[in-house]
Amino acid sequence: MTDVGAEHLSAASEQPRLFHVIDPRVFDRRLLDDLCELATRVRRIAKSREGALYLQNLLPTRRAMLYFTQPSTRTFLSFNNACHILGIRTSEIRDPSTSSEVKGESFEDSIRTFSSYVDVIIMRTREPGRAAVAARLMDSIPRPVPVINAGSGSDQHPTQALLDIYTLDRSFAERGGIDGKVIGMMGDLKRGRTVRSLSYLMKCYRDVRLVFIAPAPFAMQPDVKAHLAEHGIEFIETERLDDVLPELDALYVTRMQSEWDIAGESRSVDIRRFSVGPAQLARLKPDAIIMHPLPRGPEIDPAVDADHRAMYWRQERNGMWMRVAVLLTIFGLDQEVRAADFPADG
Repeated sequence: MTDVGAEHLSAASEQPRLFHVIDPRVFDRRLLDDLCELATRVRRIAKSREGALYLQNLLPTRRAMLYFTQPSTRTFLSFNNACHILGIRTSEIRDPSTSSEVKGESFEDSIRTFSSYVDVIIMRTREPGRAAVAARLMDSIPRPVPVINAGSGSDQHPTQALLDIYTLDRSFAERGGIDGKVIGMMGDLKRGRTVRSLSYLMKCYRDVRLVFIAPAPFAMQPDVKAHLAEHGIEFIETERLDDVLPELDALYVTRMQSEWDIAGESRSVDIRRFSVGPAQLARLKPDAIIMHPLPRGPEIDPAVDADHRAMYWRQERNGMWMRVAVLLTIFGLDQEVRAADFPADG
């Protein structure tokens, strides 16, 4: 298993299945399409009482640890509710001071302790690479449990990338899907793990063109650009939103990641040049969409919320259903759910 691995072989089928979810680079087009289809299927089933109870009884004996030592609202609630939709019971650690690591216990020993009590570990940490370390540890013990990276430092956020793909896929369903679209990513691209992870998934789509819009000190990192070049994905970089706005099919806006500041770097940026308000809406395509991983700052004017192109609140709800799909796939129930028959499914 490599650091970016996410698949194990099922002894019964000898076919790869999703196990750890650590890095977006392991996902291919078929798996992305399957997860998007499954997320839509589940949300339709959940519309009826019968369907909601069916989902709740799929994994009632499973337990999840939500190990969130970095502050989180949306991702924590999204995963917590995704677990509850499937009947998974949850435990949580959200304050590092309540962990035995403050007594000197190693991170590895803490993770192995969690694995004794639960069937999946969902973790969010300030330190990069911790989820990969946890996954390697699980692969070395007699009873491994899946590890899901819910945000690792400023490097990766794979399930956010999956819900972003789901949002793009649903938004462009009547326009040929994600293939061939021009997608802008704007803001703090250097330290934003959401845009890093989403950029990696672009290799799965045909003729996508990326436009990176950022102040020079916060431009997209070279490793991501090298990955795009390796896979033949066209991209350009600019500091001028107005120059590229009319050609965008999607604009993914991010905030300045001030929590990573060392000497107040974020204060040096005139955020007005990298913001969306009524003036920018007037230059955006009528069928384009605006996305944001939230929480937002001044980079999106609240007046944008009422525009039909604003997708960030739907994007947030999409995350819960995509995480349900991920959990179902990890526990091998995706095919059962696809075969289930409910009146609400029509």
